[in-house]
Amino acid sequence: MNDNAQRFQPSPAARPDLDWSQVRETVMMLNVAVAQISNAMQDGDESVKTLTESFTAMMDNIAAIQSTLETLPAESRQRDDISRRCDAISGQMQTVIVAFQFYDKLNQRLGHLTDSLASLGGLVASPEQLYNPQAWKALQADIKSRYTLEADKAMFDAILNGASIEEALHLGRKRDESEEDIELF
Repeated sequence: MNDNAQRFQPSPAARPDLDWSQVRETVMMLNVAVAQISNAMQDGDESVKTLTESFTAMMDNIAAIQSTLETLPAESRQRDDISRRCDAISGQMQTVIVAFQFYDKLNQRLGHLTDSLASLGGLVASPEQLYNPQAWKALQADIKSRYTLEADKAMFDAILNGASIEEALHLGRKRDESEEDIELF
């Protein structure tokens, strides 16, 4: 970086001067968090894609085995053994489906988090909005409107009503436990 370009750059915390700003430092740290979460989500998505492809191939193999199974004699010990093992694998596949549903829920929450942090960073970086209570209220309403899980909405409300993080997490976990059905989003 040449000397002229360096003079016009805001001063960082490592070399503060009269132009240094804790707001700018906060925004940079929020951006770091957003980038790290986004990167982790992308890594997770790639892993889940691989798992999904493997899962699909295993289901195809089970279907082929079960189709071949029909050609064996009805009262065959081998047929019974193969059938029992196919049923066991199918049961394990149901466990995998539930795990994918939990991953999807995690991914959704992390997506909301990155959006929320990015929106917060934008508000904090804007001198016009930083000290505007209506801008903060609009940000909070926007963030809450993105939540689809009741547990997340409950935690959000609890924090805004003065609950500690631990209290909000406890409330969210209780809500999660009370929601019996897990659906893909």
